[in-house]
Amino acid sequence: MSNPTRRSILKLGLAGTPAASLLANMLAAADHTGDAAASAEARPAVETSIDKASVCFRIGQPIWSDGARFAELLDLFDAHRGVTDEITLFTSETHPPLPLEVILGRIPVLEARMEAARARGYRSGINVLATLGHHEENLANSLSGEYTPMTDPADNVCRGSFCPNDPRLREYIARVYETVASVHPDYIWIDDDVRLFGHMPVMACCFCDTCVALFSRRSGTSLTRDSLAAALGGGTLEERLRLRRAFLQHNRDTISELFKHIEATVHKTAPGMPLGFMTGDRFFEGYGFDTWAGVLAGPSESPVLWRPGGGAYREDSLDAFPDKAHAMGRQVALLPARVRCIQSEVESFPYQRLKKSVHATAMEAAAYIAAGCTGTAFNVMSQYNEPLGEFAPLVAGLREARPFLDLLAKHLGRFAPVGVHSGWVRDTYAASNPDGAWFSGPAAPGHCNEIWATGLPAAYSAAHAPITAFSADTVLALTEDELRAALAKGVYLDGPALTRLNDMGYGELTGFAVENTLHADCIEEMTDHSLNGAFAGRRRNGRQSFWKCPACLLRPTAAGAQSLSRCVDYTAPCCVGVFENRLGGRVCVAGYYPWEQLQNLSKSSQLKSVMRWLSKDTLPAYVSSFHRINLWVRETDPGRFAIALLNAYLDPAAPFEIQIRTERDTIEFFDKACVRTTVRVSDRRDSYARFVLPTLPPWEVALLSV
Repeated sequence: MSNPTRRSILKLGLAGTPAASLLANMLAAADHTGDAAASAEARPAVETSIDKASVCFRIGQPIWSDGARFAELLDLFDAHRGVTDEITLFTSETHPPLPLEVILGRIPVLEARMEAARARGYRSGINVLATLGHHEENLANSLSGEYTPMTDPADNVCRGSFCPNDPRLREYIARVYETVASVHPDYIWIDDDVRLFGHMPVMACCFCDTCVALFSRRSGTSLTRDSLAAALGGGTLEERLRLRRAFLQHNRDTISELFKHIEATVHKTAPGMPLGFMTGDRFFEGYGFDTWAGVLAGPSESPVLWRPGGGAYREDSLDAFPDKAHAMGRQVALLPARVRCIQSEVESFPYQRLKKSVHATAMEAAAYIAAGCTGTAFNVMSQYNEPLGEFAPLVAGLREARPFLDLLAKHLGRFAPVGVHSGWVRDTYAASNPDGAWFSGPAAPGHCNEIWATGLPAAYSAAHAPITAFSADTVLALTEDELRAALAKGVYLDGPALTRLNDMGYGELTGFAVENTLHADCIEEMTDHSLNGAFAGRRRNGRQSFWKCPACLLRPTAAGAQSLSRCVDYTAPCCVGVFENRLGGRVCVAGYYPWEQLQNLSKSSQLKSVMRWLSKDTLPAYVSSFHRINLWVRETDPGRFAIALLNAYLDPAAPFEIQIRTERDTIEFFDKACVRTTVRVSDRRDSYARFVLPTLPPWEVALLSV
């Protein structure tokens, strides 16, 4: 679809919370069509259609190195024909780079295994597990010699990972990729060791002499390792942020140069070879996904594949699955439209069958497509050369799940989810611990995860978000234009973010200031405000003695600023407030547990009312019943939607209601077995249609076609 198919997104709305009937007068006064059209005009054209999910299995070296065992694997896949389209072979079972002679010795076997897979009807390619190296493991049998190790700001090193700017390592990398390309795999994957953070036992890299000198040249400075580390945490706030942004650009450039080297090497040997890259949240690396995808395509615009990933290897923490889905949504958001094959990482390391069920494995594949992927890469088979019988039920179950993955990919395509955005940008890591030492950890903004779990739709880019939720220092990473654009729409702020914005000169647009901060014994009580509806007087106790979260008491600073909640122990007039500024933007400042302890009826209902008000009726849909459901909403044509829902709860969701801004009287509900149920509208209010949906079982995904 082209840009015109996206232009009605910000004209859609949100309604149906318990307080909805009390909002009519407030919402009727808002005329915001111009804002919506201006925001929509800025969106790029996107080729959105996907025919079906792209599915592969990643196979470890112990399995493919044995011919009989690999034949057993192919027999297993054949017995469940359709479970996978591709068989991808890891170069190694351990995580540092291998000596070149070991790679050379494995290439003939890899070639034979790919030919065997193709003879059975599968595409097959090679996953280079270690280009730079992941971490320290099996060092006695790994690459060694005069290579520069990954080095942190304190001159500590990882002996299993090497600097991407080392010219000797570049020579090694060229030989590896030239050799891999020479046996003509259907594609080549670069694994997620191409990163600059988290090479255990060190974290932030690389601060070797070569990299420090290179950064000095790029930034026009003259620095040593020690002075660079000090400068990144010293000077004025403006100086720190400027230097940090320059360092993030240096990191983006470092990976771009490495990829130019790999692309030229591969395409010289195998013109047009598809190249894939596996990622995670890459904030310290500068999140240069759009640039890197272009580099990997090369001058000939060869196909580029992507594999978003990160964690969730077991099912003992179920919240890890929607959290990972949101991380993947961020990773997909910056990819150019030409990247069509986006296979989510579904990994069960260390591949012990009782650590993750068939149900969870299939569910997460569906959830990741819901968040933006177009397929799945299963890394779930044995890490040993052993009989595969214990994995047969898993393969059988994933074959049963395959039609639903295809259905999701076909309906959701490459359309971007629309909803509440967490405010991240590619320079977000520049704002990590802005008043002190920089290297405090990856700045993955997970603050919206509980908000999204109440049934509000997630968005991963500002262009598709009528509401942005800023936490603390994240606002420091945005440009003035980005901040003003956000403040002209809807923003949800915590107390520290409010203070930062006020200090930056945006006080006239926020309507509030933090009057005091209290660390104990505070309880929120909802005021008699229309946005609270029937829940006026309800209380919420976040138990500061258990879950430490300072309560920010708010002082209105502009006419029209209104209190939604007060802190009862101290009779403070306001700890949650709303304000509409001169740009036409709407602001909610939440000073009391803004990101957690949100999942009781009164607070989640208030939150939905607030988000609806902030959006000026531009959210397309949300779950209006009291359920713990994540949803992702795409507008596929004007007034038409594809909506994916995940019941992130161990009780079934029933009765289960959703409000959708649509004129349609019927919608189609698809469960994980692809059974379709036609659902008729129950009632309408304020341009929203309410639908009562079939039961959604625990930890399952469903699809709505509107």
